[in-house]
Amino acid sequence: MSKQELEVLGQDADGACCQGLVSAPLAEDQAVELAKAFKALGDPVRLRLLSMIASREGGEVCVCELTPAFELSQPTISHHLKLLRQAGLIDCERRGTWVYYWVLPGVLDRLGAFLTTPEPVGVTA
Repeated sequence: MSKQELEVLGQDADGACCQGLVSAPLAEDQAVELAKAFKALGDPVRLRLLSMIASREGGEVCVCELTPAFELSQPTISHHLKLLRQAGLIDCERRGTWVYYWVLPGVLDRLGAFLTTPEPVGVTA
């Protein structure tokens, strides 16, 4: 058995998953990936869909439960879900005739960490 330590990729020296907005300028590839996610979240329907999926007890939800919450057609909802998948925010699995969606692990934490600014020392709320 090897006792070699493995480096966790995508973390800085403090163990954070990504650099925050104010800690260092973004590399081009980081900006491209983050822009995809934020562009997908720039639509109110997609933002609501992500919220509905993320807040669901058990961590996943059937598309049949998402569609009635909107005054949109099923193909339009499916299109919005496809864009969230392409942005790397959610994933899905077909089970019989229905498709179930869940938020990818760590995605919301990474987006939140990017937008979080450190509190200055000695400042209280």
